[in-house]
Amino acid sequence: MARILIVDDDSSIRRLIESILLLEKHEVVSACDGNEALQLVEGSPFDLIITDLIMPEKEGLEVIRDIRKNHPEIKIIAMTGGGYGSAADYLSWAKAFGVHQTLMKPFSRSEIVEAVADSLSA
Repeated sequence: MARILIVDDDSSIRRLIESILLLEKHEVVSACDGNEALQLVEGSPFDLIITDLIMPEKEGLEVIRDIRKNHPEIKIIAMTGGGYGSAADYLSWAKAFGVHQTLMKPFSRSEIVEAVADSLSA
């Protein structure tokens, strides 16, 4: 069992991922934006963060950068459906920032379960 933070401005995506990970017996906490996520990370430890890349307030790449700087031990999965550029571009930038896995939305239940397992075992 891992303690996992889900960061996405879309509440339906957060609830979907949360329900999948709860079935996998993980402890799950959610944040609706990058600022809230960073506050949560400073308040208690997480094994893994799953973050959207395109969000208001503080984007996912900024969240990843800040977490890498202050908490390099936390595993990170980046996800996106795109934005102003292609989703593949955003995901390649996230890899350059040091994420463990990337997911393109929409993804399947098995894809997220596998990405979480791979990230936690890395």
